[in-house]
Amino acid sequence: MIIRELADAIDGGTPVASATVVRTHRSVPRHAGSRMLVYADASISGTIGGGEMERRVIDEALAALADRRPRLTSYTLLDPAGGDPGVCGGEVEIYVEPHMPAPSLLVVGAGHVGRAVVDLAHWLGHRTVVWDDRPEALTDLENADAVVGGSIADAAHEAACGADDAIVMVTRNVDLDVDLLPVLLATSAGYVGLMGSRRRWETTRARLSEAGIATADLDRVMSPIGVDIDAETPEEIAVSILAEVIAARGRSPS
Repeated sequence: MIIRELADAIDGGTPVASATVVRTHRSVPRHAGSRMLVYADASISGTIGGGEMERRVIDEALAALADRRPRLTSYTLLDPAGGDPGVCGGEVEIYVEPHMPAPSLLVVGAGHVGRAVVDLAHWLGHRTVVWDDRPEALTDLENADAVVGGSIADAAHEAACGADDAIVMVTRNVDLDVDLLPVLLATSAGYVGLMGSRRRWETTRARLSEAGIATADLDRVMSPIGVDIDAETPEEIAVSILAEVIAARGRSPS
C-alpha cells in the first residue's frame, strides 16, 4: 500500500519523502522494512513507530524535502532524560529519501532546435512543455508532455516554472523575444536561456530595458544559450543547451 502510494505521488508530481527502517537491534517499535511517507505539509502515511522518534524522523523528512538530499538517521531508545526518543531498549536506523517531481522544461519555439531539445529533455527525464504561436509547428511532438498555443502565460503556468525548472527560448526574432520575456521573467524559473547571437541579445536587452524591465531580471537570461562545444546540428545544439540547464540546476541554492 505504501509503495503504491509513493508511486502515485511520484507519478502525480507530488513531493514526498520516504522513511524506511533499515536496521534494528534489540527492542524497537517496528521491524526493518517498515515505511512511512512524509509530505511537504508534514502529513504522513504509515508509521515507523510513533512517539518522539517518529516526530524527529518527520522533521528529518521535511529537511530532506527542503534540501533534496537523503540521510541515514540513528536513534538509541534507552534514556529520554538523556535525550533519547524512547525507552524501548533498542537501536534503530532509518533511511530518509526525498522524491521530487521531475523538473519541467518550457521550450519556447518548436522549430528544428526546439524539437531536438524536447526529444533530449524527454530522454533525460524532464517534463517538457512546448509553446509556439504557429499552430502548424505544434504537430508531431510525441515527446512533449504538453503542447500549448496562444498565451505564453498559459504555457508558463502549465510548466510550473519553479526554482528547479527551466525555460529554453529558441524563437525566430527579436520582436517575439521582447513580447515574451516580460511574462517569462515574472516566473521563478531557475534557468532562462535565449538562443541567438550576442548582438541579438544586446538588441533585445536594450529594448526590454527601455520598456522598464529591471536589470536584475535581465541578468537572469543566459544568452547566447548553451555550453560552447562548437555545436552545429540541432541535436548537437540541444546537447549544449541541456548541459547548461543541468549545470544551472546543480548550482541552485535549493
